[in-house]
Amino acid sequence: MADIPPPPPGPASFRALNRPTFGRRQRLARLAWRALWLVAARWTPPPLFAWRAAVLRWCGARVAPGARVYPSVSIWWPPNLAMGAHASLGPGVICYDVAPITIEPYAIVSQRAHLCAGGHDIDDPAFPLVARPIVIGRGAWIAAEAFVAPGVVAGEGAVLGARAVATRDLAPWTVYAGNPATARRQRRRDGAVQPGRPSAAAAE
Repeated sequence: MADIPPPPPGPASFRALNRPTFGRRQRLARLAWRALWLVAARWTPPPLFAWRAAVLRWCGARVAPGARVYPSVSIWWPPNLAMGAHASLGPGVICYDVAPITIEPYAIVSQRAHLCAGGHDIDDPAFPLVARPIVIGRGAWIAAEAFVAPGVVAGEGAVLGARAVATRDLAPWTVYAGNPATARRQRRRDGAVQPGRPSAAAAE
């Protein structure tokens, strides 16, 4: 009979691998948050930005006046979210803020983009959570269905194209596209960040 190869390195049991990352109190708090958003905000018409911002502030988020959050946005934990004036989280955005996520003034995160501040250490058999903060700089644009990895800083005025994947910092006033995202050209600075609301075409 052929020798049976040894099992791959890993925990002694699946129980160790599947142990919850967060304590019971934190899990219950997040459950309460999800229920509150479902009842108080998820059903609201898109124009009620001020109401949803108030709900987020009440739950610990720092949301500046004029910031826009659509009802279908998924926010993991409000106290880890900070939004500057006139920043925007578009429809269906996933904001996985296990570490702080900062959306600076006039920055836009378009529909179904994914801001992922947490992952797992694939070299550790226990697969522990690795969380690193994300910053979307002033006037930056994360286009539709783009993915921003843990620890990424998008500089002022940077653009990440639709469905692009950013695993490294994005230089200011630079346009990126692709997977992994690479710089394609410089962005014109004139008129990129203006007082008032951001472009509806970019956020909706």
